[in-house]
Amino acid sequence: MNPNNKSFYITTTLPYVNADPHIGFAMEIIRADVIARYKKLQGYDVFFNTGTDEHGLKLLQGAEKEGIAVQTYVDRHAEAFKSLKDLLHISNDVHFIRTTDEHHVASAQELWKLCSKNGYIYKKQYQTKYCVGCELEKTDSELNEEGQCSMHPNNKLELIDEENYFFKFSVFQKPLLDFYAKNSTFVVPDFRYHEIKSFVERGLEDFSISRLKSKMSWGVPVPDDTDHVMYVWFDALVNYISTLGWPEDVDNFNKFWVHGTPVQYAGKDNLRQQSAMWQAMLMAADLPNAHQIIINGFITGDGGVKMSKSIGNVVNPVDIVNEYGAEALRYFLLRELSSFEDSPFTMERFKEAYNSGLANGLGNLASRILTLSEKYLQTCPEIPEKSDFTEYFKFYDNFDIKGATDYVWGEIGELDKFIQETEPFKVVKVDEQKGKELISNMVVRLYKIARMLNPIMPETNVTLKKLIKENKKPEKPLFLRKD
Repeated sequence: MNPNNKSFYITTTLPYVNADPHIGFAMEIIRADVIARYKKLQGYDVFFNTGTDEHGLKLLQGAEKEGIAVQTYVDRHAEAFKSLKDLLHISNDVHFIRTTDEHHVASAQELWKLCSKNGYIYKKQYQTKYCVGCELEKTDSELNEEGQCSMHPNNKLELIDEENYFFKFSVFQKPLLDFYAKNSTFVVPDFRYHEIKSFVERGLEDFSISRLKSKMSWGVPVPDDTDHVMYVWFDALVNYISTLGWPEDVDNFNKFWVHGTPVQYAGKDNLRQQSAMWQAMLMAADLPNAHQIIINGFITGDGGVKMSKSIGNVVNPVDIVNEYGAEALRYFLLRELSSFEDSPFTMERFKEAYNSGLANGLGNLASRILTLSEKYLQTCPEIPEKSDFTEYFKFYDNFDIKGATDYVWGEIGELDKFIQETEPFKVVKVDEQKGKELISNMVVRLYKIARMLNPIMPETNVTLKKLIKENKKPEKPLFLRKD
């Protein structure tokens, strides 16, 4: 990274709006928010992007099933995703893009034109099996023993037999492998980097990038061919640059994409699309590649089964926030789930983590210290203007958010241990000066913890710092124990 470059770009994937938001996407947008907040603390000018993917067969079918216009259908669901900003305490300046936005549609068409002009788009007749759930073509090797998509076994495969436009993905094997070789941290974690390298090394096949409008009308029109609409991936992936105003806003695009370090968060089922297909599309249009792709594992339910809308075992983040609060959900998703591997979520695990880490952990610690401070100190002790967070920040630089959160709770544990060993509540009664020194030390350490909570639990960060500065104990528990 250029040390003089102080612009940073980060984006989530765009979820389909065929159902309400589920906890898997809540995890993704919260993680991206944490990195965005961390970069702001470092003084970067941050562009944080999220939004909704609103084209494709599965959305058309969803609207038809409800008997409503597809635009009405996507408008309704898009609002649910927009509401996540306030619900999950996401940064206020996050940009929200919809792929039905007029500018995005024009941007997708412009990228198509560039790829076509450069000779990477052609038309041919073909037959294939297509999974609506994945919005991907499926080879026989990708199907289970029953001939269904392993990711969406309950969905019947669509059989496509038509003339489509194709993208010359096959010619990008060497360019992609050369790019990976020069950028060994392009995909994080490294085992996903090796996974995509192996995929590309096995050889690439051209893929379809259009559907006949007569069969699938809900999509971005193909330039100069009114009989076709764009295949959903070719349209949706362009959001990562259309949100920056590309191609018209050259300054913004150059600042955050060309001269910035564009980072994309995605689930492991998007590895191929984000780190190979999208990168080849950028190359085909003579545009710079992304800087890094960060791949999450899945959130699993009982028995290790992936949570997904199609399976119907999802957890609604709204329900959890309504009962426990957004800060508690952020805490669990950031600390109790692996940064990169699959991790289970059950309400039993959530409740246990909430009580031990928040109610009995951070909340109880803060209450004990602030109660002593209010009682024995006239004012808040002097707080250093800066703290050394070098070790802590290393976790964020590697996108190990669980590691960063564990580090904070390690500091919480050490401070709790300090109280148990020094017993300032006893010392202050027999040696007032020594007792006050111990309490002041604890307050300063608590303030440092509050600072570290800025990216993880932003509202708790603000609340704690305010109580410390005002030298007041909480009027009510920061986190009420749930039995």
